[in-house]
Amino acid sequence: MDNLSTFSSTDLLKLWKPASNSSGEDNGQVTIIGGSELFHGAPLLALKAASKFVDMVFFATPEKSVGMVAQKMKSSLLSFVWVPWEEASDYVIKSDCCLIGPGMMRFKSEKRAKLHTREGLDEAGSATYEIVRRFLTDFPMKRWVIDAGALQVMEKEWIPRQSILTPNKHEFEMLFGDMALDKASQKYECTIVLKGPVTLVSTCGKTKQVKGGNPGLTKGGTGDVLAGLTTALYAKNDTHLSACAASFIQKKVADRLFKEVGQNYSAEDLANSISNIN
Repeated sequence: MDNLSTFSSTDLLKLWKPASNSSGEDNGQVTIIGGSELFHGAPLLALKAASKFVDMVFFATPEKSVGMVAQKMKSSLLSFVWVPWEEASDYVIKSDCCLIGPGMMRFKSEKRAKLHTREGLDEAGSATYEIVRRFLTDFPMKRWVIDAGALQVMEKEWIPRQSILTPNKHEFEMLFGDMALDKASQKYECTIVLKGPVTLVSTCGKTKQVKGGNPGLTKGGTGDVLAGLTTALYAKNDTHLSACAASFIQKKVADRLFKEVGQNYSAEDLANSISNIN
């Protein structure tokens, strides 16, 4: 993939802009599905990032303790609704775009989680597998962003057309093996955001690079912020633009934070600053 074109700040001008006379729900609604007893913060970081850009975020989690943490956030972050798990499908239906995967477990044991393989899922991974299978196969026409735990357990055959996948290198290999990035996005008619120092965004075989960023983006939780931002943008924009713009915005914000504090910023700092892209 030589001589790739590079996403630039002028490309951000193509993003959908709210009308001056817009009202509630005109500017996007999204549902985030994620969380587990081991990973409470991941979906909440995605939620915080998404809430900066859309009118409403619905949050559904199979783990009650995560929902209770989310409920406590209501005092400082009002633009989301924690929905009952049994009603999650209803909110998927009404949303413009949905995110699945942040904070969902592949293995309950950290020792096993370090194995970069999808084989031999334990009870926690099997539960994630069934949740991801159900939502992706029940709602294949929905705009999906698929991240983290969902990518680590899912089958390629579940990938909905026009979905956005946000894997790191290991997650890409777990799902696609040695398949080339452009071939994978073409075969499965999706957009793949291969995260890295230079992020590659491939849509149905056509790939663009997004430069920028710094070592602070290797910290845990920054991928969840990217997933939330991508979901928010995809509520009102096409797949390729949403994926490229989200990566570009996150890298730009991370570079501004790096100038201020070096790499001593957190994923929460990133989420709090993500709407300031000047």
